[in-house]
Amino acid sequence: MHTDTERCVRAVRSKDARFDGWFFTAVLTTGIYCRPSCPAVPPKVANMTFYPSAAACQQAGFRACKRCRPDSSPGSPAWNVRADVVARAMRLIGDGVVDREGVPGLAARLGYSTRQIERQLLAELGAGPLALARAQRAQTARLLIETTPLPMADIAFAAGFSSVRTFNDTVREVFALAPGELRTRAAGARGRPRPAPGAISLRLPYRAPLEPGNLFGHLAATGVPGVEEWRDGAYRRTLALPYGHGIVSLAPRPDHIACRLSLTDPRDLTIAISRCRWLLDLDADPEAVDERLRADPGLAPLVGKAPGRRVPRTVDAAEFAVRAVLGQQVSTAAARTHAARLVTAHGVPVEDPEGGLTHLFPTPEALAALDPEKLALPRSRRATLTGLVAALAGGGLALDPGSDWDRARERLGAMPGFGPWTVEVIAMRALGDPDAFLPTDLGIRRAAAALDLPATPGALTAHAAAWRPWRAYAVQYLWATDDHPINHLPA
Repeated sequence: MHTDTERCVRAVRSKDARFDGWFFTAVLTTGIYCRPSCPAVPPKVANMTFYPSAAACQQAGFRACKRCRPDSSPGSPAWNVRADVVARAMRLIGDGVVDREGVPGLAARLGYSTRQIERQLLAELGAGPLALARAQRAQTARLLIETTPLPMADIAFAAGFSSVRTFNDTVREVFALAPGELRTRAAGARGRPRPAPGAISLRLPYRAPLEPGNLFGHLAATGVPGVEEWRDGAYRRTLALPYGHGIVSLAPRPDHIACRLSLTDPRDLTIAISRCRWLLDLDADPEAVDERLRADPGLAPLVGKAPGRRVPRTVDAAEFAVRAVLGQQVSTAAARTHAARLVTAHGVPVEDPEGGLTHLFPTPEALAALDPEKLALPRSRRATLTGLVAALAGGGLALDPGSDWDRARERLGAMPGFGPWTVEVIAMRALGDPDAFLPTDLGIRRAAAALDLPATPGALTAHAAAWRPWRAYAVQYLWATDDHPINHLPA
């Protein structure tokens, strides 16, 4: 979009928040860059130039605006929709792969050379993988500076910088303030004490509208005891992270998601935030989704009643795949019971002073040692579960953020016990494919019949072609016609 100057100028002049994250405005006379909705007086058109990413702005020598904080705007929704190598690379960079494994590790996961990856990212985003990861480190550093009492040296290494000097130089370059000045400025703006050590409180932005009912309702109603809970108006869960573990609390607010993270290692902050945003589908573009779905007379009343539905996802794709198998042909309550037994037997215990969380969900490697005879499941389901666990633990099945959606579908479909419903629900909630569709789901078929839409799988699939590439969101609207706990915020 950043190449369409006329459209970008209109968005800047109207301060349209819907375009935050789609592009960034760099002001030639001041040397700053802003999000489209910046409250400052728009500059003259001759002084504006547009970039596709914050990293590209920083690489061109611009610093972040202190009023609109463009470095913390919602991410580009393009990475949710697309499945090409650039989108896969961006999802992996957001998951911290470059910081942990370097550019060679990123390229190896994608199956390309480092030169090819750098060339494609530069062509589309104006910045290579190192610059994109650097911009992410800068944002992590800012969050730690403003929300924790950690010493600056600890923040530097926690954010992924190789030295304190590099940390200081980057913060000054990106924000035009020294780290100490950022902390002083934030403390004065808040006018309240900082959080206790180990607790990081922040606001997760999103593009309005957002309907929290099905989003948080689904997560709470299907939550695994010990791993997830709904407490004091917030969804809470444990997180398994590269350097340790964490507990997150997420609560819906009118213009943001209130997020509180407790981490055993602050180096996990970036990846924890990325996974929480992915879990709640916060980088979606609800205007584009709802516009397409509203064009169908059958869906229009549902969209008009509660616009902005998101797809509830997961913080761990392997975990969700295991839970999808446990949930085959059983009730929500039974699926939770089966999952809780696995957690108790194979999960890693954690302490939660603030609630009732007790374990991390077991990894595929931990589940590889389970005795299938001890599972209270039909024999065929046991075989499906053990086959899945073996494929995940052995590397034969990849469900990470950089996975190829079509290849993952093909691999899952070839495994015993994986029918179209299980494959598509994993594609929708674990892989994040916005066009995943469940025409055989009983709830979808009932909703379709009630709305005078085709109710047989084949006919409904043909009709839903007009909803592409947003069929996963249509599923959320159709599910919402049922009075099930997944569609409502818990009391």
